[in-house]
This record gives sequence, C-alpha cells and structure tokens, in this order.
Amino acid sequence: MAETQRRVVKTPDARRDEIVRAARGLFAEQGVRATTFAHVADRVGVTRGLVYHYVGDMETLVEQVLDACIDDFVADLRAWDAARRPGDVDGAVVSAVALLRHHVPTRGGDAPHPARPAVPRLDDAALAVRFLDRAVEALVDTLETTTIPAYAARHTIEITHVRATFVVLVHGLIALVRSRPGTPDDVLVALVRQTLRLAPTDLPTPDPAAP
Repeated sequence: MAETQRRVVKTPDARRDEIVRAARGLFAEQGVRATTFAHVADRVGVTRGLVYHYVGDMETLVEQVLDACIDDFVADLRAWDAARRPGDVDGAVVSAVALLRHHVPTRGGDAPHPARPAVPRLDDAALAVRFLDRAVEALVDTLETTTIPAYAARHTIEITHVRATFVVLVHGLIALVRSRPGTPDDVLVALVRQTLRLAPTDLPTPDPAAP
C-alpha cells in the first residue's frame, strides 16, 4: 500500500515568519512598491488569503520586514559588543566599521555581500527615512546599554551630548557608506575616533622576552 505523505502543519508564528522572510527577499530583489501579496503568496506557496490572514495588509507586512532587519542589526551589534576585547579601542572600531559595511546596502548596483541579510529596496523616500531613523535609534539604544557604559568604566568620555553625538555619527556613517562605498575603512575609523574623541587602546604591551 502506498504511503500517504503527511502534510506539515506550521504554527501561526512559523507561518508568519515564513511570510516575512519571503517578503524581505522580494523587497530586496524588486523593491517594496513592485511587490504584491500575490508575489509573496507565490514565493511561500500559499494563497493570498492566507497572507492577508497572517499580516493584515501590505503596510503591516512592510513594518514587520523592517522590524526584522533592525532586529538582525541589533543582534549583530550585541554579538560584536560581547566579542570585543575590553580596552582594545582600535580593534573595536575596526570591527564596528566591518559590521556597518556588512549591513548597509550601497548605491550604484554593487553586488550584494554574500553573507548580508536581505535588505529591502526602499523605493519610497518617506519609508526610507522612517526606516533609517528607527534603525539608528535602535542601534544607539543598544550602545547605551552595552558599549558606552563599558567604555565609561575604563575611560573618561570626552564628548558632551553623548546620545545625540552617536545618532549623528551613525546617520553620517550610513549615508557615507551608501553614497561612497569606496571610502577606505581607515577613513571611516578616523571619523569614528575623531567624532567620539576616543582614548587610545590601553591593552598591556606584550613583553618580547616572555615565552
């Protein structure tokens, strides 16, 4: 007797995540404006009615995709903070610049980074500004609970209006990387150091006589 194939029933959360992932990929490939619920349904392999059931409308779906992008960036920022060596300011700035390049899409049709998560092509100016503002606020919120207090425990913070300075810096770095992707990393590192007036690395110098 032929075996009957079992139908895999997904939980509501799993199905919603699947829809958001599909929409995120489509937004990256063809832009938000060009993507319809029919496209998303075809990508997932479900009906349009099921997509409507889980996300309600396109505006809600767009917001959920943007939230997923921000969550990925924040998670990587927390992982960067956990991996950095206390006192190694230079190393932390260099790796932070690498993290920024990993997540920020560039203009001019450059090939996407092979490991970069899908970033929506925001072909609506108001939506792009709203997403950028939310992303920067979330990143600075994270820095205020992780990296900034850890730095303050070892060094004097030489800038005033700390949060506002970080907001301006992150906005500026993202704009520069997007519009001028060929900007060398050492220039980005220098901009971070100059803006934040960072202390030099304070790790102990290795003893050349040590075994």
